[in-house]
Amino acid sequence: MTLLTRWEPFRELSTMQDRINRMNRLFRESSSAEVPEEALTTTSFAPPVDIYEDEHNITLKLEVPGIDEKDIDVRIENTTLTVHGERKIEKEEKEENFRRVERQYGSFTRSFTLPSSVDPCQVSAHYDRGVLKINLAKRAEAKPKQIKVNVGSEKTVEAKGHGKAA
Repeated sequence: MTLLTRWEPFRELSTMQDRINRMNRLFRESSSAEVPEEALTTTSFAPPVDIYEDEHNITLKLEVPGIDEKDIDVRIENTTLTVHGERKIEKEEKEENFRRVERQYGSFTRSFTLPSSVDPCQVSAHYDRGVLKINLAKRAEAKPKQIKVNVGSEKTVEAKGHGKAA
């Protein structure tokens, strides 16, 4: 059975750039007290987010598994929602010299410009099973309004005095 895999060159370039950045950081910080192995595994990253909208709310769902809720900060300043957090590396005692680390560690910041329809006083955040859900309520005036359609004839008023004088 043949398995086709979609090639995504930009993802591969991004991954390669991230690895180069981590290596550069390792060499710059080699004189610090940080463990070199830990320096290779910590970086900044951007957790994926889904954004949903209905007539009452805008909802954001960020994937942040392995992050303690106390390490997540959600703020609104003016018209910008900012989510900041940190996934800390777990200290492991290993006797082997080789291990593979694919999960990303370090801090992240995601910022979103809010539309004027959002009420900044009615924002809630809930963290459950690695998903941070942020609910942004819309202002009452931004919610859609139903307009009743009347059926039947409407009386028309003719304008007088707009004709030419003879």
